[in-house]
Amino acid sequence: MKLLDLVKYFRDGGSFDEFCHKQSLDFESEAIEIYMEQPLKIYNDLAFFEIEKTEGNYEYSSDGVEYSNLFDFYYFLDAIDKSNNAENSSVSNENLTKFLYDYAINDA
Repeated sequence: MKLLDLVKYFRDGGSFDEFCHKQSLDFESEAIEIYMEQPLKIYNDLAFFEIEKTEGNYEYSSDGVEYSNLFDFYYFLDAIDKSNNAENSSVSNENLTKFLYDYAINDA
């Protein structure tokens, strides 16, 4: 799954509980983090890990693949909620994806 796919899923009304179930994630985890395959490029694959697995590390390796943390799911879901309000609803999925990616690599 790419960041754009994740944005589309949640902007189209996807449920966090259903997403966690499909991804075999524990939605009762303290936090679920969104990681991107290294080297970071906007259309690289994402992976999702409970913070209990990653121990909050910025870089994480799983099944021989190196990942970097973008942000936690709470931040992402908050950004999706804000993008769906009246004043931001005209922002395209592509522009929101670029904003989130830029935030992750420059500000986080």
